[in-house]
Amino acid sequence: MNSVLGMPTQSIFLQDTLKTLMRAVEVGGFDKIVYDYLSRPMRVIAVSIPVRVNGSITIFEGYRVQHNNALGPFKGGIRFHPEVTLGDDIALATLMTLKNSLAGIPYGGGKGAVRVNPKTLKAKELEELARGYVRALYSALGPDVDIPAPDVGTNPQIMAWMVDEYSKIAGKNIPAVFTAKPIELWGNPVREYATGYGVIVAAETFMKELFGSGLSGARVSIHGFGNTGQWAAYWASKMGAKVVAVADTSGTVYDPNGIDVNKAMEVKNKTGKVIDYPGGQKLKPDDALYVNADVLVPAAIENTINASNVSRVKAKLIVEGANGPTTPEAEEYLTQHGVTIVPDILANAGGVIMSYLEWVENLQWMTWSEDETRDRLGKIMENNSRKVMNKYSELKVKNATVRDAALVLAIERVEKAMKLRGWI
Repeated sequence: MNSVLGMPTQSIFLQDTLKTLMRAVEVGGFDKIVYDYLSRPMRVIAVSIPVRVNGSITIFEGYRVQHNNALGPFKGGIRFHPEVTLGDDIALATLMTLKNSLAGIPYGGGKGAVRVNPKTLKAKELEELARGYVRALYSALGPDVDIPAPDVGTNPQIMAWMVDEYSKIAGKNIPAVFTAKPIELWGNPVREYATGYGVIVAAETFMKELFGSGLSGARVSIHGFGNTGQWAAYWASKMGAKVVAVADTSGTVYDPNGIDVNKAMEVKNKTGKVIDYPGGQKLKPDDALYVNADVLVPAAIENTINASNVSRVKAKLIVEGANGPTTPEAEEYLTQHGVTIVPDILANAGGVIMSYLEWVENLQWMTWSEDETRDRLGKIMENNSRKVMNKYSELKVKNATVRDAALVLAIERVEKAMKLRGWI
């Protein structure tokens, strides 16, 4: 795919996503029309957002990709990043359609982005950018149309500005149009750690299935120590695992005897650099991928594990906290060497499942307690993990992977919805 509606979409990430999608269509024996539908978004919206920065107007480029809504409203995050491309956004929206389908929630897939380094903006400028994005896209959003959430470079505060702007234009409070909002503005406390928690529930479930025991005593390495990585480390530790490595762009902290996760989180959030943790060996950022560990959680960015470094990975279970952290070439190598990969559309779905639970609360103007919400989230993640493992055991195709099983399940649900609607 080189263009959509005349707009360039060149992206290695998109190429890899479509390659993976095509493989799943072939493995599942689906008709080619299913690939034709899912390989292209239903709608791509490009907008210009003027913001006064340091006294002069800067025009920022923004997108909203609405990929497929056969199962329900478009759902996906908004990314603020200086290097994001439309191709990346399409890939992410495609994965959201599949992730939401696999999760069993009533959503289609979407994704948004603005090409900006949010760290370079003052708080007021960032607020104006957030509000400008909503003003530009207001007619394409809504609690039963398209429901954004945070992604890389955005957070609950930005969602608060966005839901406020949307509500102002609508003339009434409409909390269900954005999710992962602050608790005081119709959010839920579980959302802060939902993705990382879901990653570890998936890891625990697969460890029991593959090795007969859960995470208790297992060595875990976390590559990427943002929100997902921090909370994955936290919940892994809570479940009895030994977190032996954590890493961000400042470096890797490695301690075979185990890292004090609470201290590492405190240091990271205070200094912005996990390498400032007082203890352990200080290694290069990517060395967390190569340490001796039973479980590796790549929780940084896409294409982290690739053909150039895959032979150095030692873990036997990889649980993808990030979107697309393993390239197809690397996955083929790992599969041939007996490594199991829990794919992103299953492993990191805790965030969007929690967004669904928050959306349900908002639509009904009611709330669940934190414990009740976390219990609901955990059960959905565990059940979905077991469904994928069952499908994996059913697949008779040579060299089929857990990702194939997850994608086949996801495609089956979307395909049935499209057939029932009369699209195919």
